[in-house]
Amino acid sequence: MKKIVAVCIAVFALVSCASVRVASDYDKSVDYSGYKTFGFYKQGVDKLEISDLDKKRILKAIEEGLIAKGFTKSDKPDLLVNIFTKSREQIDVNQFNAGWGYGWGWGWSPFWGNQTTVSSSTEGTLFIDLIDAKKRELVWQGEGTGELTKNAEKKDEKIREFVAKILEQYPPGAKK
Repeated sequence: MKKIVAVCIAVFALVSCASVRVASDYDKSVDYSGYKTFGFYKQGVDKLEISDLDKKRILKAIEEGLIAKGFTKSDKPDLLVNIFTKSREQIDVNQFNAGWGYGWGWGWSPFWGNQTTVSSSTEGTLFIDLIDAKKRELVWQGEGTGELTKNAEKKDEKIREFVAKILEQYPPGAKK
């Protein structure tokens, strides 16, 4: 019984620590092999309501990620890259029962009764849109959701992680 509880706790800890959850959607009728160049969709990027520093971090990470995939940045691109973000405050309330007994509350504790802890964090979502520049149609969208940091030193790393995980989904059907 104790082993089962320990395994369940370990699995929950690993799942809850998954830093960025990703998803993508795409137009199945598009031949993605024809796209070789990219540029940023300036009107969309300019409307983004985040700090200019974070905007630069995101754009740099996307540029590096697409270049690593073999794309070339161009003034007359095949794909336009647009981004947008959203965030929400996450409040977690955990209540622990301690003391003698059976079931989930069994065991001994120096604390008798209930303990409640409250913590908060900010969860953010980054959307990366790839738009066919000639047709002006969305052909691919990647989305990454995870916990954000306010620590300036860790922002670069976190943003690179978000972008890398999202761009792993492109092109559709590619082997990972």
